[in-house]
Amino acid sequence: MDVAAIAQRIWPGSRPAIEVLGGGITNRNFKITVHGESFVLRIGGKDTELLGIDREAEYEASCVAAQLGIGPEVVRFLEPEGYLVTRFVGGVPVPPEELRRPERLRQLARALKRVHDGPPIGSRFDSFRVVERYHATALAHGVAIPAAYVGAKELADAIERAREPQRPSTCHNDLLNANLIRAGEELVIVDWEYAGMGDAYFDLANLSANHELTEDEERELLEGYWGSVRPGDLDALHLMRYMSDFREAMWGVVQQGISELDFDFAGYAGDHFDRLERTAAETGFRAALAGAERAPEGRP
Repeated sequence: MDVAAIAQRIWPGSRPAIEVLGGGITNRNFKITVHGESFVLRIGGKDTELLGIDREAEYEASCVAAQLGIGPEVVRFLEPEGYLVTRFVGGVPVPPEELRRPERLRQLARALKRVHDGPPIGSRFDSFRVVERYHATALAHGVAIPAAYVGAKELADAIERAREPQRPSTCHNDLLNANLIRAGEELVIVDWEYAGMGDAYFDLANLSANHELTEDEERELLEGYWGSVRPGDLDALHLMRYMSDFREAMWGVVQQGISELDFDFAGYAGDHFDRLERTAAETGFRAALAGAERAPEGRP
């Protein structure tokens, strides 16, 4: 791929300095410095639409995040390829141990609340349907479905019945540590390619699962988000933590059939199946599921 030629389309006649940025699994990212300013050119990977990624939706969500002061400024969107150009954020991923501090958890919770309460976008993200689509896509590409899928899907169906439809919010849905950048004292959220209207508790649970938050840390997160821990909040978070790992596990299964990268996607899927099984065995999770099934309407 001729990145220099793409840069010329954006900045004709310039002599940009191009630097490869690491860290991406499904995309290639480049730092482009031109006219004394730095930008990030994001080029989607092969067949990423099979992972449920819609580049126009990513662009729309990125614009919303920038508008809210949570994401980097969006500079260009190149069609028909769907290349995204944002302003480079000079910062570093927030170390997990720092993110677990009460002040950082509350700061991030407030940022996510702004996103969830912000302008809607056109795409949809439903973790229950995502795992089903990943299952179908993996089969279509000749990938053997792990035996753990059957039991995991049965439990996911029970969670869906217990949760019932939620008011859709604009969500990020991929709150990995690498996507949380500390720029000075500000937190910037990047990589909105899985964004869609969905369950805000999936976002909170995805953050919790990816950073292995303790229950006390989850309480800090919820207090930062709502102002207090309301009845049912922790239960909803625990149920959706299961769905976060189920989604990650099935993402790894699909990638075995479509990715050309040298990465242990089978191991990645196995790790997340193992973790969701540990979650399912926890007394708190079982109590949350039983309580949600009995709870009246209006629960979180």
